[in-house]
Amino acid sequence: MALRTVCAATLRTGTDLGVNNARTFVTTAFLCRRIPPMGPMPNEEVDVENLESLEKYRSYTRYLKQAEEARNKPAWWKTYRSYVEKADPEHGAERVDIGLPYYRPGRTKEVRERKQVMKDNKKNIELERASRLRTFKIPLDKVQETWEKSSGPFHIKRLADHYGVFRDLFPMAYFLPQVSLRIGYGQDNSGQVHYGNLLTPTEAVSVPQISFDAEEGSLWTLLLTCPDEHLLDNEAEYIHWLVGNIPGGAVQAGEELCHYLPPFPARGTGFHRYIYVLFKQEGPIDFQEDVRPSPCHSLVDRSFKTIEFYRKHQDNMTPAGLAFFQCQWDESVTDTFHTTLDMREPVFEFIRPPVYHPPQVKYPHRQPLRYLDRYRDGKEHTYGIY
Repeated sequence: MALRTVCAATLRTGTDLGVNNARTFVTTAFLCRRIPPMGPMPNEEVDVENLESLEKYRSYTRYLKQAEEARNKPAWWKTYRSYVEKADPEHGAERVDIGLPYYRPGRTKEVRERKQVMKDNKKNIELERASRLRTFKIPLDKVQETWEKSSGPFHIKRLADHYGVFRDLFPMAYFLPQVSLRIGYGQDNSGQVHYGNLLTPTEAVSVPQISFDAEEGSLWTLLLTCPDEHLLDNEAEYIHWLVGNIPGGAVQAGEELCHYLPPFPARGTGFHRYIYVLFKQEGPIDFQEDVRPSPCHSLVDRSFKTIEFYRKHQDNMTPAGLAFFQCQWDESVTDTFHTTLDMREPVFEFIRPPVYHPPQVKYPHRQPLRYLDRYRDGKEHTYGIY
């Protein structure tokens, strides 16, 4: 469209100057479009008239390998990645895996076992009858167990990346959560903590019931922190619960370094993330420097940074489990501020910026009559005949 406009403007100008000059101008405008690229174009070597001669990938693995090589190959043209890396130098930087080593089971053996299960199910008469009569029930416990042992840790890691958990707790690092945390609030464990689900501060007002699979004689550390809650420092956190030297999976038998404090997201600040991190210890750890006074109702004493805590004990502990939920203000937060923390409740409000209007022109072209109301001093608008 822009090229046709240039050509039309050139012809109109050339009519006054002469036909020969107009032809020269038009030719020049079209020749600008024929400038060769600064380098080879993608797939330039492919013969589009003989696509059958192209080598087949024959497997997804070979395709993925060549696609990664093409993606990492430097190009002469500007890419979106170059713009992002210029704005954020840490974008795309390689992160360090600080978690437990992951041992992937043999794929061949796993496929063979699944095929055998499918073959046995097809021969199972009772299973066929239950499916036909729609009385078959899937054992969800087994599905959950299989998911936790196969693709569950990778799904949890993707969710943690999506919610910025690793970015805010472990900058430039990550880990694969291989130990499943089962956390439930309330007498009947109705308030389950998963991976980003919503809970109210009223549901999370008391200490939850926590369980996880652990070997006999192992030691663990459990941390509950919130990276969105600090009232003075955006880079700091408030620690809500810290238990160290947990024998096996008995959290209640561990050493409570900081007693449980219910969530208190301030009014007007939206949703906050409350993150449980489970560390596996190499042996007993002396947490004398990390002990808070009991009871600890001072937000200054509860100021915390997970990365500093991990760096202090990184030789003796490794992150192994992860779970988190989201929370926003309700009436119980007011009681937490007034009764537990003994302080006035902060309230925040979002102040919207004024609506932008371009500078007023004396003769607005093709503008409605309401155009003048944008620049009036009064708030009441009138749409009469002027």
